[in-house]
Amino acid sequence: MRILVTRPEPEGSRMKAQLEAAGHEVMLEALLQIEPLAIDPAAFDGAQALIATSRNSLRALALGPALNAALKLPVFTVGPGTAELAHELGIERVVAGTGAARDLVALIAAEADPAQGPLVHIAGEVTAFDIAAALAERGFEVRTSTAYRAVAAASLSETTAQSITDSSLHAVILMSPRSANIFAQLVADRGLEAAARRLVFLCLSQAVADSVHCLAPARVEIAEEPNASAMLAAVGRVASGCAGV
Repeated sequence: MRILVTRPEPEGSRMKAQLEAAGHEVMLEALLQIEPLAIDPAAFDGAQALIATSRNSLRALALGPALNAALKLPVFTVGPGTAELAHELGIERVVAGTGAARDLVALIAAEADPAQGPLVHIAGEVTAFDIAAALAERGFEVRTSTAYRAVAAASLSETTAQSITDSSLHAVILMSPRSANIFAQLVADRGLEAAARRLVFLCLSQAVADSVHCLAPARVEIAEEPNASAMLAAVGRVASGCAGV
């Protein structure tokens, strides 16, 4: 299959390599550009633990002096990929979720104690789920430290637009509701709604799928778990039913 990967770097290139190793042809079209922001080390004063809901937040943390303060604390990560990066940065005490921020709430509530101090969520400027509010309902104080912003692409590349138009592109991978919204908008900006409906939309979650509902896609496949490994498995399922593609 010829697949469009819309993830920002460096995840986009990593997924491209994995898909190419499986025999697919891959195009990269990053719909978001990540811009790290400075994190104030004082945000961690008195904290009992960190929450990292993306690898981008940990990369931003690694760029400044706040990393030294973070190394002293345990970190709850949204999934195993983020946990792996936390270990690479030298954080020893890591508790990994299954891949969804919503599911991380119960894990934190089971492992942490509101009486032991605040939690610090290092997050993007825009988040798909308000984990601070969800934890506040369970008695936790959560400080949110904005670690990066994700800037939306202004348009589709000519190569991607042409591949959608001439049906040489077979599928698009969408890993977040925001990237799905951006893709839908950029497709509409080019007047490619009808052509895009022929694509297989490979979505990380139902929320992602809902974000491209406006395009009325003919086929949507949702990963069984909200992580990259499950997305690659979804690609495999689609490819197995597309002989000759």
